[in-house]
Amino acid sequence: MSPSSNDVIDLRSDTVTRPSEAMRAAMAAAPVGDDQFGEDPTVNLLQERVAALLGKEAALWVPTGTMANQVAVRVLTQPADAVILSHDSHIALHETGAAAANSGVQLVAVGGRGVFTAGDVQAAYIARGHIVRPPTTVVAVENTHNLSGGIVFPLTLAREVCAFAQANAMATYLDGARLWNASVATGAAVSELAAPFDLVSVALPKGPCAPGGSVLAGSRTIIDRAVRYRRMFGGAMRQVGILAAAGVYALDHHLTRLRDDHANAARLAQRLAMSPRVILDPATVQTNIVIFQVAADAPDAATVVTRAREQGVLLFALGPRTLRAVTHADVSTDQCLRAGDVLTDTCET
Repeated sequence: MSPSSNDVIDLRSDTVTRPSEAMRAAMAAAPVGDDQFGEDPTVNLLQERVAALLGKEAALWVPTGTMANQVAVRVLTQPADAVILSHDSHIALHETGAAAANSGVQLVAVGGRGVFTAGDVQAAYIARGHIVRPPTTVVAVENTHNLSGGIVFPLTLAREVCAFAQANAMATYLDGARLWNASVATGAAVSELAAPFDLVSVALPKGPCAPGGSVLAGSRTIIDRAVRYRRMFGGAMRQVGILAAAGVYALDHHLTRLRDDHANAARLAQRLAMSPRVILDPATVQTNIVIFQVAADAPDAATVVTRAREQGVLLFALGPRTLRAVTHADVSTDQCLRAGDVLTDTCET
């Protein structure tokens, strides 16, 4: 018999959380207006709050994190430019080729495990006016880095990368979908993590548990231009204060609790690492994402996913022998410990 929905431990992503009753009440009570005319007071409040949190002049709500990334690429580049980013970044792998289709740019991956240095950028940089190669006009950082296991991009490196970019007339963009997690993990304010960058995005459905929406923040000039590309990409909405209210509630109630997700991810990693058929160093788990491999004598990742689902644990296979589990507000410590037992048994049978 398959587990009931109430028994399922969903570790596929931190986007699977459901709005709490209090968040739903805030959404239902939200004053709204037409956001296309700048008349939705709840959207305006959310934008002001996020801009202040990130230390930027202005902010713009968009429906999704992918749209935030794509608007950012479009507003900072011209067709046939090149964008430097990390290997396995969300922009490169998880947005259906949108950067090429929407903005006509080339993506150049550098570094390793989600991190790169100013030296890596310098080695890949192409100046404007090169006779055959596309000019490098943007450097993009993902923090935390999803496919590298939720690792934090060190602030010292970010400052050095952005300083090199500025000195060479390149814009800088921070895909901070999980910047909230980076802040909790390091103790640095999100404004400090965002400060080196020209343009920053944060997501509200992940750790903060809102049902939708991301926010771009930067100078007023950049954000004014971003409004046009949001509409071009189909992201202009109307009485969207209903969703923005969830974001405001999340900022007030769901950020400090992210440390619980990190602690649960550490517990899950420690349990998995006890298995001789799991390849994982628990010390590499910095935030709420656990990526692990299964040994050659263990079932493959697809089999682990199927067998775990039969026992009420959901997770993703990232490759033939690589899996990802993500902790969030809707999984308790006890559930994470149970999931660790299920996954360990699944890998060993």
